[in-house]
Amino acid sequence: MTGQQNSTRHILALNCGSSSLKFSVYVWNGSDAEFCCSGEAEEVGHDSSSFWFKRGDRKKEEKLAIPDHRAALRHAREVLQKQGLPLPDAVGHRFVHGGPKVREHCRITPEVRELLRGAALFAPLHVPIALSVLDEVEARLPQVPQVACLDTAFHRNMPDVAQTLALPADVRALGVERYGFHGLSIESIVARLNPVPERLVVAHLGNGCSITAIRNGVSVDTSMGLTPTGGILMGTRCGDLDPGVMLFLLRSGYSDGGKLERIVDHESGLKGISGGTSDMRDLMGLRAQQPNADLAIRMFCYQASKTIGAMAAALGGLDMLVFTGGIGEHAAEIRDAICSGLGFLGKCRMEVVPPGKICRLRAQPAGLPLDAYAAENGRESCLRFRHAGQRGSSEIDGTIERQDDHPERQRVSRS
Repeated sequence: MTGQQNSTRHILALNCGSSSLKFSVYVWNGSDAEFCCSGEAEEVGHDSSSFWFKRGDRKKEEKLAIPDHRAALRHAREVLQKQGLPLPDAVGHRFVHGGPKVREHCRITPEVRELLRGAALFAPLHVPIALSVLDEVEARLPQVPQVACLDTAFHRNMPDVAQTLALPADVRALGVERYGFHGLSIESIVARLNPVPERLVVAHLGNGCSITAIRNGVSVDTSMGLTPTGGILMGTRCGDLDPGVMLFLLRSGYSDGGKLERIVDHESGLKGISGGTSDMRDLMGLRAQQPNADLAIRMFCYQASKTIGAMAAALGGLDMLVFTGGIGEHAAEIRDAICSGLGFLGKCRMEVVPPGKICRLRAQPAGLPLDAYAAENGRESCLRFRHAGQRGSSEIDGTIERQDDHPERQRVSRS
């Protein structure tokens, strides 16, 4: 028996990482979805995995062995049952990549499942894991509908000049093209903006980074390509490379595909440049003493600024810039440095923003109107069953004043 036999339905949203499983429960009342609770299993596959669960103001944390993602899901279900929550009425799964044959969010059928298995070649660290969790739900709750929600779907209508890679036809026939990623995060942001500006750029800056040009709510270009390794440099990923670099490495004894993958995905980016850490917070603390930490930060800001400028060119101008992701939300100094290189679009001064809200940073341009926002990253809330969340901000005399349920307004100082 699943859910409650009335208009209220419980939706379970699942987000599989290579070594983590995030989950959230939403209650659908027929017209809107209300957030209920969430949790995460981290370091899955290790003897000392960690697990946390939060409902309301109460958060429970524990250490235990979680051998794989299916076990993580079973433990999450046990925790939810102890909370008195019913079995879900539907389950939404985040899939990093749908490959060339699954382009849109869709209900899981046997045919879709097989097509997703074929997409594992494009994201071997993520798709097989997500499929294993999907199979676990199917085995235990065979009557519950499941939905695949794709990080690539938002970019499916990019124009051919942006989507096509300059490779021979036989190579492109294998599905080699620009797919783009972070689509669920971007969809969540676009859903909250009212109205959606004609020319919007979203800079998703976290351990993974992408920058996307959006015209009237539709993706027209994005920095990531065939895989989430492309684009600007990231925490441990190199971003775009001259293809000759890979040919050089192959000729220089780096013939092991696994080793090349480790280099570009796990040993490069901020970590590779700094020689130690991929955490922007640590780099900010080290930059005064360690030149390589400073170089990593400057390269990151330079590439982000350059790519935002390129996306603005693709749009013929820029009406709004949204920052999201861990760095985008919380690192005001990084946002300042990035926007300092965008003066040709209209000078952008920024403000500190309350995390977890979509709030205006600044809109005082010289010439072209340019709004910059920091936004909460909401992948789980966009797993087909979106929870719109609160929105509301105004800017008065160079300060941000957040509008919420409290009668007083909260003034936020400048950075």
